[in-house]
Amino acid sequence: MTRIAKDFSGQTVICTFEVTPGSAHDVLDALSDAYDQVIRHQPGYISGAMHLNDAQTRIATYSQWQDRRDYQAMLRSAEMRERNRAIHAMCRHFEPVMYEVIDTWKV
Repeated sequence: MTRIAKDFSGQTVICTFEVTPGSAHDVLDALSDAYDQVIRHQPGYISGAMHLNDAQTRIATYSQWQDRRDYQAMLRSAEMRERNRAIHAMCRHFEPVMYEVIDTWKV
């Protein structure tokens, strides 16, 4: 389960995908398959989540890794390079960004 906490010492990656309502579910299917078949099995993977906005024009994925090198190694794998080319072809724009958790607030 994804746990967002200030004391998290690993790597957080948020990817945003700009899509059209007509391609949103194709991209979601491709991302779901990538997470199910490849990403979640990679060394250092902790957890992930996927989000779709109401207009079906933006997808965001949130993943946590033990170390940024684990995420980078996954991206460099032949399987993910091929999958990312196919996913990118369905998107207007695709941007993965590495983040550090600075703070969280709870009720």
